[in-house]
Amino acid sequence: MPLWLTRSDVEGLLDMVAAIEAVAESYRLDYLGEAELPVRTNIPVSRHEGSLMSMPAYLGEEMDALGAKLISFYGTNPTRRGLPAVQGTVMLFDGSNGALLALMDAGFLTAMRTGASGGVAARYLAREDARTLTIFGSGAAAPYQVEAALCERSIERVYVLSRTAANAEALAQKLTESFGVRAQATTDVEMAVGAADIVVTATSAHEPLFEGSLLRAGVHISGIGSHLPYASEVDAATICRAKVVVDQMAACLAEAGDLIRPIEANAYEADRIYAEMGAIVAGDRPGREDSEEITFFKSVGLAVQDVAVARVVYGRAIERGVGTKLEG
Repeated sequence: MPLWLTRSDVEGLLDMVAAIEAVAESYRLDYLGEAELPVRTNIPVSRHEGSLMSMPAYLGEEMDALGAKLISFYGTNPTRRGLPAVQGTVMLFDGSNGALLALMDAGFLTAMRTGASGGVAARYLAREDARTLTIFGSGAAAPYQVEAALCERSIERVYVLSRTAANAEALAQKLTESFGVRAQATTDVEMAVGAADIVVTATSAHEPLFEGSLLRAGVHISGIGSHLPYASEVDAATICRAKVVVDQMAACLAEAGDLIRPIEANAYEADRIYAEMGAIVAGDRPGREDSEEITFFKSVGLAVQDVAVARVVYGRAIERGVGTKLEG
């Protein structure tokens, strides 16, 4: 009988270290051709400023994981309706026979796998001595991005920038209390970007958040917020200055405005994209090659990440006897 795993169940079963390893493996398998991954289907619900996304995937080799995520994104939910911006369910199936294994809440899982993608990027692209992180955005994804970076680098200071000052202050306090880092809310973009060893953009912004000329040598940027062709969190100067790594080439060239807009403006060529992250994880391409280069990782989010992490959650649920069995 399949299991139903609530958000609370998933929270108790999944930690960031395991999520990072699962996401890294999903990138490797996708790169090696051991995954089936169609571009996600996105159904706009314009009347309510929302959308519904369908994200199926299969991962081969030892993982042998088949699944799909149905997730809604209503950016105005927190302020207008008192609901999460992201809601949904992950369905996990037995890869060998197609039987349903589990249904699990997708909210926490999505936040964790998105954070984990930034953690993988930090592992391969950030300088070993990175100590200062600047994050744009104070929403649900933000703390997990910081947590993942802390898993991979000895971050000591975090600058938080947000459209809403109170939200930035609240996140800074939460980060200090949860992780013991010196976190500070600020509105000084020039200072926060110029001081950063790692910059994370985790917003719903449609226009660049800072000027690429502010970036100092050796910085790493993870762009994980925007996933629409007309939206970009970073400008063309950032893209042109950086070694660009993507989670998947086809997905980013279809959905990532951070890349699509400079390409359409003839400011950047698609063939300048350095590699998919899977090539780096697999050891076919080096990640960071010197302390001076600027690196940029663009992730639009892939179903292989969800399925890989869901497989970890399900395995632990079976081991620990967690979840509700669904009959019928």
